[in-house]
Amino acid sequence: MIKRLLFLISFLFSVTALFAQTTGSIKGKLTTGDGQPGAYVTVRIDRSNKGAISNEKGEYIIKNVKPGNWTLKISAVDAVAQDQAVTVAAGQTATVDFVLNSNAAQLHEVTISDKASRRETRTVAKLPLKNLENPQVYTSVSAELMKQQGVTNFDDAMRNVPGLSRTWESTGRGGDGGTYFSLRGFEAQPNLINGLPGLTSGNLDPAGIEEIQVMKGPSGTLFGGSFYGYGGIINTITKKPYYKFGGEVAYNIGSFDLHRLTVDVNTPLSKTKKIAMRVNAALHTEGSFQDAGNKKSFYIAPSFVYEVNNRLKFDLMVEVLEEKRAAPPVFFHSNRFDPLHAKTIEAFNLNNKLSFTSNDLTIRNPRTNVQGQMQYKLSQQWNSQTVVSYGTVKSDGIYTYIWDDSVPDDNWYGQDFHNENQHTKTLDIQQNFNGDFKIGNMRNRLLVGLDYFNRSVRDNGSGWATGRLVTPQGDVAASAPYPAPVPLNRYSIDTLLASSGSSLSKRVNSSYSAYASNVLNLTPGLMVMVSLRADYFDTKDDKNTPDDDEGYSQFAVSPKFGVVYQPVLDKVSIFANYMNAFINVAPADVFDADGNKIGIKSFKPEHANQWEGGVKANLLDDKLQATVSVYNTKVSNRVIPDGAYNSRQGGAVRSKGIEFDINANPAPGLNLVAGYSHIDIKVVEGDPDDFYSEPGRAPGGQGPQNLANLWATYKFTHGALKDFGLGLGGNYGSKYRVIDNSKTGVFDLPSYALLNGSVFYNSKKIRVAVNVNNITGETWYIGYWSVNPQKPRNFVASLAYKF
Repeated sequence: MIKRLLFLISFLFSVTALFAQTTGSIKGKLTTGDGQPGAYVTVRIDRSNKGAISNEKGEYIIKNVKPGNWTLKISAVDAVAQDQAVTVAAGQTATVDFVLNSNAAQLHEVTISDKASRRETRTVAKLPLKNLENPQVYTSVSAELMKQQGVTNFDDAMRNVPGLSRTWESTGRGGDGGTYFSLRGFEAQPNLINGLPGLTSGNLDPAGIEEIQVMKGPSGTLFGGSFYGYGGIINTITKKPYYKFGGEVAYNIGSFDLHRLTVDVNTPLSKTKKIAMRVNAALHTEGSFQDAGNKKSFYIAPSFVYEVNNRLKFDLMVEVLEEKRAAPPVFFHSNRFDPLHAKTIEAFNLNNKLSFTSNDLTIRNPRTNVQGQMQYKLSQQWNSQTVVSYGTVKSDGIYTYIWDDSVPDDNWYGQDFHNENQHTKTLDIQQNFNGDFKIGNMRNRLLVGLDYFNRSVRDNGSGWATGRLVTPQGDVAASAPYPAPVPLNRYSIDTLLASSGSSLSKRVNSSYSAYASNVLNLTPGLMVMVSLRADYFDTKDDKNTPDDDEGYSQFAVSPKFGVVYQPVLDKVSIFANYMNAFINVAPADVFDADGNKIGIKSFKPEHANQWEGGVKANLLDDKLQATVSVYNTKVSNRVIPDGAYNSRQGGAVRSKGIEFDINANPAPGLNLVAGYSHIDIKVVEGDPDDFYSEPGRAPGGQGPQNLANLWATYKFTHGALKDFGLGLGGNYGSKYRVIDNSKTGVFDLPSYALLNGSVFYNSKKIRVAVNVNNITGETWYIGYWSVNPQKPRNFVASLAYKF
């Protein structure tokens, strides 16, 4: 037996030696621009599946390479791709060294490319992962793309995201007054700034935005449950300072009295290029395509960076937004109990030019956001990141909505009014440790973090009162007990609400979280990700209500798994993921059969679980990036009605679909952004008597089942028309069932197809553009159990000077 074993070992060594003599190897060293080792950079042989990752000394070796002429390529986050030719001989080792274009510190910084197609960032995974390495799907909208499309508000930028649609505009009300979007069929709002809590009860100004990242799928593992999104999370990345003088001044003018001035100025503050400052500001005024709805806002965002040395760096960002506007009410054409008066948009016959408000009924949403960050390089393998984020936002003014008055078979709807006076403050502190090291020959990237989040909400608003009855066509009538409809001016509405009572509440909640995420390269092309979050949530009783007993605490665990296989390194990746998100659910009162309160019932957190798989590609020397994915998400443990008075836990909603996202530069000067999504969402477990959760029906607010987006630009690169260009694209949304209930009936918003275009001149110093949106004058609507008409044909002309 021993002789046979020795013979087998000898035979294997002989075969290995013979194979080694018929193949060769490539080795070398990578160094940064400042002479430091280029650690953990991918080195691959083009047109093959062979490659390696440099170690902490910047050294790499690729074994068992067939003899011949090859091209060696390197790629890393924050480093420009390079390639070198190499000849491999049998039984020999070729040496190829690289000098990276960046320094050692830059290899560990967050970099957002000017082109969304590169999409290399640490924010999505909180780890240095390129798009092809990340098992999660995300879409990026760059500042450059927004300029091409003449975007002057945050909402319009989102038309470039597959699987996402707007369901109603910002109302300005407290708590959730920002714009509502549907993302993979679930609610989503833009509540993250640079991956941290960033409050908004109004609108976001795009002047300070470098990129918008829409992370697809439940993302509670890394971002917690306070700003959940079962379909995904919307995160805005702000513009950062850099070490040379430059900037831009731009002015926009357009339809509906649009006037917008923006300024972007960057300057170094030290001769050694260690300190820099950048200021973005915007002054915006705009009317409405309806009879009222004016808006005025001022935005300013100074930011600073200070590199103390090659190991320590500080960042500070401040955003201040003052916004005042007359927000048109959401028109809810159902009371969610009685049969619909009109079951088609034609029968509803809404006068789209009416706002059902006046410019005297305004709401203010002043917002301040402060973020500070300290990055410290502990060693070649470990980095520390400490971040503090403070936010404050107010809702101050009149909020109104329109609701079915519950009288059968009539065409009257009640308009309710409320004086908002809510102030929200948040504080978030995170401590993250990032490791990037090798276990044997396997690269390991590790994140360990702690997160403390505190939110305080003070509400001193009025009660509610119905001030008048309206029809969709604009008729007005009195609402009992008032003898006449209340006029739409501030004095009359304040008088109406004077006897409605008031709220005096203050609620404070906190969450304490620990999380970890690990990405292990089993081979250069095969990676696995394992992540976990433990979250303890605690909310106190209302300090201003002695009898309040709604304080509670909950504990949640949120896992995440992913696998990525690159059959061709840095070109194609096949990925799969399991992702989770959660929200904390407040206790509910318990009543007896007569409606008398007899106690309180506690619940567990809601959870969303997703399975997803797909393919990502980065082809033709970065000229074509594409993602195709298929997902299945189920939200369970939803609280649903239990009889006339009580609630129980056990509802569930399932969403499944497919998405396609492409970003291409097929020819010099030609750029293309396109996407398509299909969703199928329905309630799978619920209450057949409840409007919100009837099994087999759409849950509401899910957006159109099919969405498509396209934007293409061509810029002449030489000749008499050099720097001139054209842009053309649009959006499609299929028929959208905003109400799907057996008792009320169903209501569909019609499909729409929008065509947008642009003519521009964009040189090194000057940019002039004219954009026309909805060229064909399509009549179209959005909604969330509601009907909200959208802009007809409109234009934006812009002039910018770059320095």
